[in-house]
Amino acid sequence: MSFYLSGDEAADELLSTNPLALVVGMVLDQQIPLEKAFRSPFELKERLGGTLDVTTVASMDPDALADIFSARPALHRFPKSMARRVQEVCALIVGSYDGDAAGVWTSAADGKELLGNVKALPGFGEQKARIFVALLGKQLGVRPPGWERAAAPFGKSGTYLSVADIDSPEALAKVRQYKQKRKAKAKAEASPSR
Repeated sequence: MSFYLSGDEAADELLSTNPLALVVGMVLDQQIPLEKAFRSPFELKERLGGTLDVTTVASMDPDALADIFSARPALHRFPKSMARRVQEVCALIVGSYDGDAAGVWTSAADGKELLGNVKALPGFGEQKARIFVALLGKQLGVRPPGWERAAAPFGKSGTYLSVADIDSPEALAKVRQYKQKRKAKAKAEASPSR
C-alpha cells in the first residue's frame, strides 16, 4: 500500500513505510497545502541525515530542530511552532509507546480507544483525530471494532471529505472540490444578508 498524499513518490513511500512520517505529516497538515504537509516528513528525514527517528527528534535541542524546520524552504508556514509540536508528539510516542509510532494505533482495542490515543497527540483536535482514524482505517486497514463510528463522518466509505479519502489524483480533486464547496457555504452563511 502506497499513499498518494504528497505528490512525490519517495515521500509517499516514506509515509507508507514509516509510521512516524505519517504522524508527522498529519501534524503538519494545517494552514499549508496538504502535499507540502505530507512531503515535509521526507524533507525532515533528509535534513536529519537520512533518518527519521522518534527518539532522535524527541531528544534534540529545540532550537536546533526549529532551525531545521526554518531552513529554506521551510517545512511549514509556522516552522518554529510546528517544530515544537512535532517534538512534543515524538516525546509522547517515546514515553507512551516505547518509541513505536504505530503503537498509537496497534495498541487500541477498539475505535473509541484509537480515537482517544490519537486525540492525546499534541496538535490533534477532535476533527483531525477523526480524520486520522479514518485514514488509518481506509488506507492502512487499521479497523478495530467501532473504528468507523470513531472516525465519523470521515470513516464512511465512498466519500471524498478529507485526506483519508485520497488514493489517486482523481480522489484528490474530489476532496478539493468538497472543501471548496464547504468553504463557500460557510462564507455565504457568515456574510450578512441584504
